[in-house]
This record gives sequence, structure tokens and C-alpha cells, in this order.
Amino acid sequence: MSVDPMAYEAQFFGFTPQTCMLRVYIAFQDYLFEMMLLVEGVMLKKLDSIPGCKISPPQLRKCTEKFLLFMKEHFDKLFSRMEEVLLQLVLNIPKNVLLPEDRVQEQYPYSKEEFQALQDELQQLQQQCRAEAAAEQALRAELEEQKAVKAELEKILQCFDGLESICREHGAGNFKESFALLTQSSKKLQGVLKDVEEKSKKMKLCDQLM
Repeated sequence: MSVDPMAYEAQFFGFTPQTCMLRVYIAFQDYLFEMMLLVEGVMLKKLDSIPGCKISPPQLRKCTEKFLLFMKEHFDKLFSRMEEVLLQLVLNIPKNVLLPEDRVQEQYPYSKEEFQALQDELQQLQQQCRAEAAAEQALRAELEEQKAVKAELEKILQCFDGLESICREHGAGNFKESFALLTQSSKKLQGVLKDVEEKSKKMKLCDQLM
């Protein structure tokens, strides 16, 4: 069998020429074996009809196998020549023939160096696309977080608006001023609470000493 991969022929035919020749060889060989079995069966019938024949079936099988080996050796030689002719003249695409799907290569030829440069550029573009996709995903996550913060801020603003409306209803005036007064009052109350706690501690100490 030929060792040439014949890739261009495989692209055109859809199968490798060597595979085609192998199938043809197997088909011829199977036919040869079947033919020898038929010949052996006919000879056995003929020998049974001859009175006094001393040839036994095992002896006939040995003769059949020898003849089959002889036929196979000659068949292999003939098939080798046939394979050479078919691979060269029938299943071979000449070097000057270009398949229709490869015409674009003739119009836009590229050297190995140019092709490698294109491959490198393609890899760089793929990396950039992956980086941009990751950045877009991060931006989307940040946008979702900003949306959540905005919603919380809107809730707080609604709460302040509600407090301001309550202050106006009760004549408290400006909400900011009221809030500042509440803060001062709270600080004063905290100071009074501390004084009370200190006086309470002193009174407890006095009680203990007495």
C-alpha cells in the first residue's frame, strides 16, 4: 500500500485513495476465498460419484489450500500493479490542479510567516475580547451594586421627606433646624444622665460607709 497521505485527494473525494484500494483488495480476496470453497464443494461431489476414488476430503482440503496460496500470491502481485496504476492515473490530482474551494488561496496567497503573523494577531484579538468581556462583567456587577445603593438612598430620602412633613404638620418649622435642636437636646440629656449616674454612685458609697 502507498504511504503517501494524499490529503488533497482525500479533500476532493471525501475518502483517502488508500482506503478505497484497501476495500477493493478485501472485496477481491473475499471473492477468491468464496470461489475456492465453491470449487472445493464441486470437486467433493465429483469425487463421491467416482467409484474407487482414494482421495479423502482432508487431502482435498490441503490441495485447495495450496492452490489458494498460489492464487493469493499471484493476486497480490497483480493487485500491487493495479494499485500503482490507479493511484497514479485515476485517484491522483495533478499538482497543477486547484480545487474550487482553494481558489481563494490563489487570489490571496500567504507565506508561512504571514500566516503565523495572522495567527498571532488572532490570538491577541481573542485575548482582548476575553479581557473586554471580563471588564464588561465587572461593570455590570458595579452597576447592579450602584442600583442597590441608589434604592437605599431613595428610601432614606423618603424617610427624611416624611419626617419633614410631620414637622411641618406640627409647626416645627424647618426640618434641618429641628433636627439640629433635637441633636443639641439629646447631648444635653446625655450630660444630665451622666450627672445623675455619678450622684447615684456617690450616694451608694455614702450608704455603704455609714
